[in-house]
Amino acid sequence: MYASVLALLFPYSICFLCFSFSNSEWKWKLNDLLSLGLHRSWKRMCISWSGAKKGDRALDLCCGSGDLTFLLSQKVGLQGEVRLLAASSELHFLCHLEWIEGDALNLPFPDCYFDAITMGYGLRNLVDRQKALREIFRVLKPGSKVSILDFNKSTSNLVNTAQEWMLDKVVVPVASNYGLSQEYEYLKGSIAEFLTGKELESLVDEIGFSKARHYEIGGGFMGNLMATK
Repeated sequence: MYASVLALLFPYSICFLCFSFSNSEWKWKLNDLLSLGLHRSWKRMCISWSGAKKGDRALDLCCGSGDLTFLLSQKVGLQGEVRLLAASSELHFLCHLEWIEGDALNLPFPDCYFDAITMGYGLRNLVDRQKALREIFRVLKPGSKVSILDFNKSTSNLVNTAQEWMLDKVVVPVASNYGLSQEYEYLKGSIAEFLTGKELESLVDEIGFSKARHYEIGGGFMGNLMATK
């Protein structure tokens, strides 16, 4: 099924695909179930805010299962170039996308190299968010954008209470049925230790980005940071 879908997306360039279904397939299905399919819209919004266009050189950081990467590749087209970077991955393929195993805190790219950068659910988990954002700033071309999708740490007590209830009473119990409770139990703590939208905007301003905007989406449960170099 995945091979046929990818062949439609990359009819002239895909050469080989080998996907490990150990956890990624179940996580994708679970995300679809828990978000009622809305995670697809959030990811498309993230790509749109990156400003990626035909022929661009783009980077997807902390690429995970590659959802954002494939959407990004559709934006840049066959004349464009997409790099994927993660600490490790269950994705293994050979096509016009280039997968790189590396460190998001020390990107293996020259200065002013990318026209657009995306990151989905990765910034919250990095040990040094400021350093990661400085690296993103370094490798972005002037005037280009980074778009970062993640769980939102809201300033609203009502949203926070609802989010915690959903995680405790719905997300983790459902994930347990798939044998993935450990992958979701950490979310509550990691969101609590994350930055609010305003704090993220202040951080990228401090780093030197010329413009920053954090959008609350998904009823305030999710957020997307867009910053222009």
